[in-house]
Amino acid sequence: METVTIKVVAAAANVSVATVSRVLNNHSNVTADVRDRVLRVADKLRYTPHAAARSLSSRRNRMLGVVLPDLYGEFFSELVRGVDQAAREHGLHLLVSSYHGNPEEQGAALRAMRGRVDGLLMMSPYVGAPTEISDLAGLPVVLINSQAAAGGISKAGVAAISVDNHGGAMAMIEHLVNSGHRRIAFITGPQDNFDAHERLRGYRDALTRWLPDVDEWILQGDFNEASGHRAGLEIAASPVLPDAVFAANDMMALGCLFALSQAGIRVPDDIGLAGFDDIPLARYVHPAVTTMRVNIAQVGDRAVRMLLAQLGRADSAMPASVVMAPDLIVRESCQRNTSFRQRADSS
Repeated sequence: METVTIKVVAAAANVSVATVSRVLNNHSNVTADVRDRVLRVADKLRYTPHAAARSLSSRRNRMLGVVLPDLYGEFFSELVRGVDQAAREHGLHLLVSSYHGNPEEQGAALRAMRGRVDGLLMMSPYVGAPTEISDLAGLPVVLINSQAAAGGISKAGVAAISVDNHGGAMAMIEHLVNSGHRRIAFITGPQDNFDAHERLRGYRDALTRWLPDVDEWILQGDFNEASGHRAGLEIAASPVLPDAVFAANDMMALGCLFALSQAGIRVPDDIGLAGFDDIPLARYVHPAVTTMRVNIAQVGDRAVRMLLAQLGRADSAMPASVVMAPDLIVRESCQRNTSFRQRADSS
């Protein structure tokens, strides 16, 4: 079968190759009837523009790079979904890479993007990890939830979007305290992860503010279900149960919920449980999990629009930095409970 080229389309539509190029690139300086004719011919001939040729002529790859620490789990699934939807609205595709939680491999993943993408979204949640921005040679970049991105414009001078993890953790502890809970255990995330670091800091600051006479109760987690399950088994084996457990993300909260159920501990009757992120599954377990909602897909969507603003393709002006505040979502796993305070008063 003969390959259909742009010259074939131009000849069949009785226009120049330049006119076909303008139509296919959605330029405005083409009359409506010519545009319709070219598109009908291209469709009839099943013409597909050659991506490499278009890249050379426009100096654009029509591709966005996404470098993440991992691709496993609902958080990353939701993030990529938001990125993909926003990219598709602008006719762009994604080149996604993971460095599998190994900070040393991050630089290699970034350098592999050079010359292949028009801009880059990068999540680097490791405390103190270098962002390798210097390796990108001026490529437009938006940082997502990295230590450098905390509070807005990154230390590297590039655009950044972040979540107020510290404030979200404090808001959850305030809710638990107002619900009558005093002994509040916390399942933390990886020690070298910036999100986990900020949520732990929020837990500690909240105890200092609202429960200064209560000791912290910290269990080590790793942001996955298995570590939440291990923490739940440890809690179940404790001679005294906490009033509530706050897991630094929903995946650990779900693992903890399963462990407590295995041990015959009822949530929320015997112990309250809360998480962070509001992944879709959190609302479909029993009991549904109280959590701090981070609109994960929206984080991805807004990161893309910030990147498009740098590329001059945004629908409207976007700020160079965004800090998103999570919302408290109260569900059945952590209902108001005054029995603990009553027991303390009577003892």
